[in-house]
Amino acid sequence: MTRLEKIEQEIASLDPADIRRLAEWLAEFQADLWDKQIEDDAKAGRLDKLFADAEADIAAGKIRPL
Repeated sequence: MTRLEKIEQEIASLDPADIRRLAEWLAEFQADLWDKQIEDDAKAGRLDKLFADAEADIAAGKIRPL
């Protein structure tokens, strides 16, 4: 049995309140991972083209207020 399968079994044995708490924790954990990935990508210049395209669209008046 893999480590993940063991974790899945443990989760399946939790009561509903603990499953909700785990789901909330996991959602926050994933959001933090996403934030770190975006930060790393920005620092590495992988988002530069997207930023430049957005700035060009703003300068060209191709955006509208929300």
